[in-house]
Amino acid sequence: MAIADIQEYLKLIPAVNRAPQHAVWLTYDAEADTLYVNYKKPGHATDSELTDDDVIIRYEGDEVIGFTVLHAGQRLKKTA
Repeated sequence: MAIADIQEYLKLIPAVNRAPQHAVWLTYDAEADTLYVNYKKPGHATDSELTDDDVIIRYEGDEVIGFTVLHAGQRLKKTA
């Protein structure tokens, strides 16, 4: 990994610091163009909700345990 790539990951530190338990697991599925963000592993969602901007928020009881960003790659094109 090049040093330049590390700088991009360092930008995640504030988000990780704000996350529950200061932990975040990220997985990107290129075929589905979906980003999975988890705050708890293992997490067992008991409920979820789809927001107006195609983000699925996952809950375990009242606790947010993660979210799923649909059309993740398309969002990058909008901000570029």
